[in-house]
Amino acid sequence: MKYLGKIFSFLTHRAVIGIVFLGLQVFMIVSMFWHFNINFIYFYIFSYLFGILVALYIINGNTNPGYKIAWIMVMLVFPIIGVIIYALFGGVQLSKREKKKMKEIYVHQQKNLFQDEVVKDELKYESLTAYNQAMYITKYSLSPICKNTETEYFKIGEEYYEKLLDELRKAKRYIFMEFFIVSSGKMWDSILEILKEKVKEGVEVRFMYDDLGCIMCLPNHYYKTLESYGIKACTFNRFVPILRSKFNNRDHRKIVIIDGYIAFTGGINLADEYINEISRFGHWKDNGIMLKGDAVWNMTIMFMSMWDFVRGSKYSYRNYRPLPSDLENIKSDGFVIPYCDNPWDHEATGETIYLNLINKANKYIYITTPYLIIDNEMVTALSVAAKSGIDVRIITPSIPDKKMINEVTKAYYDELIKSGVKIYEYLPGFIHAKTFIVDDEYATVGTVNLDYRSLYLHFENGVWLYEASTIKAIKKDYMETLKKSNEIHLVQKKKESRLQTLKRKILMAFAPLM
Repeated sequence: MKYLGKIFSFLTHRAVIGIVFLGLQVFMIVSMFWHFNINFIYFYIFSYLFGILVALYIINGNTNPGYKIAWIMVMLVFPIIGVIIYALFGGVQLSKREKKKMKEIYVHQQKNLFQDEVVKDELKYESLTAYNQAMYITKYSLSPICKNTETEYFKIGEEYYEKLLDELRKAKRYIFMEFFIVSSGKMWDSILEILKEKVKEGVEVRFMYDDLGCIMCLPNHYYKTLESYGIKACTFNRFVPILRSKFNNRDHRKIVIIDGYIAFTGGINLADEYINEISRFGHWKDNGIMLKGDAVWNMTIMFMSMWDFVRGSKYSYRNYRPLPSDLENIKSDGFVIPYCDNPWDHEATGETIYLNLINKANKYIYITTPYLIIDNEMVTALSVAAKSGIDVRIITPSIPDKKMINEVTKAYYDELIKSGVKIYEYLPGFIHAKTFIVDDEYATVGTVNLDYRSLYLHFENGVWLYEASTIKAIKKDYMETLKKSNEIHLVQKKKESRLQTLKRKILMAFAPLM
């Protein structure tokens, strides 16, 4: 009976039901085309021409060339099925109403973000190179350049978790939280208890999570459970099993705002593997960062604008400004810009920030990423940097969370290693941190992976740092992580079978779709 219960629970899970419904829709569409075409040859010609029309539509789209090529291959090899798959997982699908709403929110953001001209001029005087990078972020991420901000780096999920609990307990006015994955266990259960207590104290608590990211972790309509505790809650891009659903555009951000002057972000979600309470893929190496001061307002606006889009609520952002007394004892520590990336504006902000860091490096570029599925521009930038004598190092996982994705990651090793890029794999397990460190001057910590989904399809966020003392802590952690990692050499690559190499090359061709 126990096993029958588990089987029944699995079969009635909304993810399974959703997949069945999607499968039925695909089957019905294909059957319809088949039924109304007497001659198979005519059907094939029609479907092939239809696939070409969709391919032309993709070519004219404002997306990455690699992404276009991968989809065109699907269209030409699987004409009708390819069109259906593209409808499911392809382009950005925004209605006129959604576009209008986004525009209104954008205007509202602009009205509530303020650039301190003194800080901007100070950065320009100190470094024109840093200033140019910062101006790009400011323009395309609506993120003013900030000082009067302290930063604290956490090299592991356990440290982040303890500090987060401590700061949540101190909240007086409000707590805003936005996460991709939330799963019941020690981490989330302890945070939820604090949130419930804070609601009783009169603290306003808002919680937003990605519905597809949590589809296997949380019950359906879990936001209603949170609402029953007095927590204002909502889901981003709710999973609906119809072919026009926007599956690709997920909310991959991890944001915590406390009283407008304290913020957390990084790669850490609210699940026990992130704090090594449970082991899924060996030791889970992640990181996070806490901001305290003026720069937190950037992140507060990020959260509130997303909340407005999902909930459709209208309220004054100014009511959530930090109290002057909360900012009195903040010590300025370098320049800080929290930034976000939005797939619906067709500007790859996260990738461009990374490319700017690579192209402006003089000594070294140190990177950690769980996935390495990158376009030609990124491959070229990393390769040219290494060929120019810059020390380029990338740490990826030794134990992957997704085996097929890890095969694609390994497919990129050859070209990068031949160019002089040093690739390492983190031996204790899975490294989930997304970090760039450049020349002891710059760093970024956030949610943006080096893969197509993060760079082009997801809502992401991060923190760009210049001349902040935290950069030393980030570099120190990187060097300690290197000691626990194994460098990959071409000699090792040559031992791989031809079949494995061919498999990776084929997967690489479809990498933009993974």
